[in-house]
Amino acid sequence: MGADVSKTAGRGRAAEAQPHESGPLGPGDSAARLQADFTTRHLRDALGMYATGVAIVTTLDGQQSPVGLTISSFASVSLEPPLVLWSLEQQSASMPAFAAQQHFAINVLAAHQLPLAQRFASRGVDRFKDLPIVASPSGMPLLPEALAWFECRRQAVHVAGDHRIFIGEVLRTGYQSLPPQEATPLLYHRGRLYQQPLKL
Repeated sequence: MGADVSKTAGRGRAAEAQPHESGPLGPGDSAARLQADFTTRHLRDALGMYATGVAIVTTLDGQQSPVGLTISSFASVSLEPPLVLWSLEQQSASMPAFAAQQHFAINVLAAHQLPLAQRFASRGVDRFKDLPIVASPSGMPLLPEALAWFECRRQAVHVAGDHRIFIGEVLRTGYQSLPPQEATPLLYHRGRLYQQPLKL
């Protein structure tokens, strides 16, 4: 799954426009069938079965204006030292800002922030218009009502295929102290965003 939800949902090669439905593998399936099934489209569909949380990653560009996009690739790497990662497509319009900036912030979205996730996954819109934001100590934009936020200093960047993996050292973090039934996260699964509360 790509990092930018707007690109992930719509990207695909023309030759692989039709999803390949092979069904579950059985004891008699051969290596030849496995190889035949492995197309980019089929891989994307399989990866889509893995549900993830949704976040908005933010930074500042060269003019100190806020930049941000919706991602589904956020993950914890290490507690000691505190490291997290996310990935961004090489051709993303946001890449120059994130490549140049030494800091970024991850804002983990709650279910009711679906419109915000959609806005930050859309092209040709002012994503920060009329949005009250709070600046972290390093100046990174923090979004109101996020379930959690992480202010990070870039620790490493790795080129991996058509993406770059950003690893950040967590400098500061915060989260909402809500009971589990109220801390419902926004989820991404099979190319769609979901708001359903978790069943405890």
